[in-house]
Amino acid sequence: MSLTTLPSAAQDLLARQAPIDKKMKAIDTLALNALLEKEQWESPAADLYEEWSNKYTHKVSPLPDEFRINLRGFCMPTPSRVITSNFGARWGRMHKGLDIKVYTGDTIRAAFTGKVRIVRYDANGYGKYVVIRHDNGLETIYGHLSKQLVAENQNVRAGDVIGLGGNTGRSTGSHLHFETRLCGVALNPALFFDFRAQDVTCDTYVFRKSTINRESAQATRLRGKNDQNGYSREDVVGKEQASASRRTEDNSNASSSYSGATRYHKVEAGETVYSIARKHGLTVEEFCRINHINKNMRIRPGQILKY
Repeated sequence: MSLTTLPSAAQDLLARQAPIDKKMKAIDTLALNALLEKEQWESPAADLYEEWSNKYTHKVSPLPDEFRINLRGFCMPTPSRVITSNFGARWGRMHKGLDIKVYTGDTIRAAFTGKVRIVRYDANGYGKYVVIRHDNGLETIYGHLSKQLVAENQNVRAGDVIGLGGNTGRSTGSHLHFETRLCGVALNPALFFDFRAQDVTCDTYVFRKSTINRESAQATRLRGKNDQNGYSREDVVGKEQASASRRTEDNSNASSSYSGATRYHKVEAGETVYSIARKHGLTVEEFCRINHINKNMRIRPGQILKY
């Protein structure tokens, strides 16, 4: 029976009911969205991971053949633009992240929205570190922190402060060890982040098992470590952070450590405090004062020192 054949009273009733039905549909949609958001907060990327656990740092599970990773809504973990060590083979073992030059006390932020899974200390590895599982399926690891500022099972949004840069654990100098993992498998962070440009590489990255190794190598060539040994302070951190550091440094160091001529030296095998100081025209006492070290201190290859 068509609407035109209904009595006028019935037509009026249907007309009055229509906005009510529309309103109830909107309420149902809002309730459903709220429920989905709550589930997402409770267990990010639950469709990709079988469980939520605070027991293990990373647990490898089968990778999908293809998976789309949303990189929108990101925040760079640090304003530093200097990569001191690439993802890949290093010193006879696999280095499963990027090392980014930061200073002790520098602010470290969550890269994406998600939930903190691990807050722990590993004396022989990561030092003080944080693991976050994100809504987009990635897990990020932030290692060698001087201080952790979040707790396990805490919800965080992209850009929230999660810790301070440091030199804890197995580390040869203050830096951020930054990992990106999918299903527990370490992927090259340079696939997703361009630290020199302070940006992500794309809005959406499509992970494919068949091409990941080739793409990882290409990402290192495009966005990996610069082979130069010297870095200016302005390259290492953003201008705002550098200005804050200048204000808080001891006045006796400010003129030499943060002038335009200040550089950074990456220690090579066989070098000593004496040889590096001599190379850059400094006395051993000046070099040690700038770096707050003792002249008899043992330095290691890969360590970053000021001159």
